[in-house]
Amino acid sequence: MADSGNDGRVTAAVLIIGDEILSGRTQDTNLRDIARYLGVHGVDLAEARTVPDVHQEIVAALDALRRRYDYVITTGGIGPTHDDITADAVAAAFGVELYEHPDILAMMSARWGGELNAARRRMARVPVGGELVKNPVQGPPGFTIGNVFVLAGVPQIMRGMLEDVGPRLRGGAVTVSRTVRVEGAGEGVIAAPLEAVAKAHPAMSLGSYPFFGEGGYGSNLVLRGRDPAELSATVGELIAALRGAGVENVREVDAAGAETTA
Repeated sequence: MADSGNDGRVTAAVLIIGDEILSGRTQDTNLRDIARYLGVHGVDLAEARTVPDVHQEIVAALDALRRRYDYVITTGGIGPTHDDITADAVAAAFGVELYEHPDILAMMSARWGGELNAARRRMARVPVGGELVKNPVQGPPGFTIGNVFVLAGVPQIMRGMLEDVGPRLRGGAVTVSRTVRVEGAGEGVIAAPLEAVAKAHPAMSLGSYPFFGEGGYGSNLVLRGRDPAELSATVGELIAALRGAGVENVREVDAAGAETTA
């Protein structure tokens, strides 16, 4: 497992697996949901990759990510068809064999009854040394081995599996965010004060997200940090710096856009 250092930061990566994502046939929403879920548990999503259904590509990406980050979450490729090769690739990355997990076989037999065909038995394969990740929605569970969690690609099922992932994570300090809204000023005007405040607070993340529309234009400036007191002070510094640069219409808003600071 990667060493996240002594700053309390716990990191994760997401590995999205599937030709259908890369081709555009399927739109991925799992990355967004995983990022939000990890944030609640104090884990920073630090990287995301998308790879095709190619064994060596999955193994190479998984090896790189699991050595760099505390956790890796994969989505996709654990179904019953020939191109669902995630379990094979994960087993190869850890240098272990796959076996048919008896609990999964029993669950599938109870659900479908009778003899399980080869396609369904594929979904019962788990790497030796792995543990199951509960699936409260439908179908077989996912699994975890080392610092890797292997989840389904179907969004509803993936979100259900996440609920069994959270309690297993070693969370860090939770990141808090605040938003300052600027209206009627472009990024060229706000760039200098934003940069100055960012340099004064290197442990924080400051991002600018411009907007345009019939109601006008401007930017939402999102500040993220782990120290609520520093974050609150930095919001005040940023608003003062912007007003000092001639930006008049600036205020703090909540996540829904309602004003919180005059």
